[in-house]
Amino acid sequence: MTRTLKVLSALLSYPTSELQEHIAEMQDAVGKEGVLTGQARRALNPLFENIARGELYDLQERYVLLFDRTRSLSLHLFEHVHGESRDRGQAMVDLQTMYVEKGLEPGTSELPDFLPLFLEFLSLLPRQEAFDLLGQPAHIFAAIAERLRKRNSPYEAVFRALVALAKDKPKGEAIAAALQAPDTDPDDLAALDAAWEEQEVRFGPGSGDSCKDGLIARVRAGMRPAPDLPVVSPQNPTTRH
Repeated sequence: MTRTLKVLSALLSYPTSELQEHIAEMQDAVGKEGVLTGQARRALNPLFENIARGELYDLQERYVLLFDRTRSLSLHLFEHVHGESRDRGQAMVDLQTMYVEKGLEPGTSELPDFLPLFLEFLSLLPRQEAFDLLGQPAHIFAAIAERLRKRNSPYEAVFRALVALAKDKPKGEAIAAALQAPDTDPDDLAALDAAWEEQEVRFGPGSGDSCKDGLIARVRAGMRPAPDLPVVSPQNPTTRH
């Protein structure tokens, strides 16, 4: 079990007052576990401080602008891997099955490829197995980190940390390919609408919900507690024993 991955999962969750209250504990947990280098831990400090001291509404607004309204920064991994293809639905099913087989039962509001949920799942696995699986989407993490760097966002450090932890490091050509996707400014509403309305995204047979229609569901899916916080929603995932 890797406590650091659980903390990174929480940092990528929708900001809540509970998350703010436990920032010091989370920062301490990352330091004590020591799986990140000192440089990577220090790089996370601005985000820890920003969440701990920031005005909650501003933090939530920033989160939505970055991760819900900017397709190239989506926290849904298969958005970057499968895009609009039909393969995405089967990939969701396969990932959900893997979660259940390993003892994690996600709540119904969570899409299996939501990154905080994926990281929580990895945190339950033996360390080397977790870091091995983390290597598969590492090129996505590197591309998102680069986009966040250009935005001067403290969230960049989370994605740099994920790349650092991954057993297999992403290759330059894979990162370059991922960066070819359009990177729409979330304040450019016309471009944003065009990006989301290119094609309807289907998650299963007969599904008619578009990505834009699912933004509210994404925000709710992001409202996950930090490690060891009290459950604040009945839809949070549970771990079987």
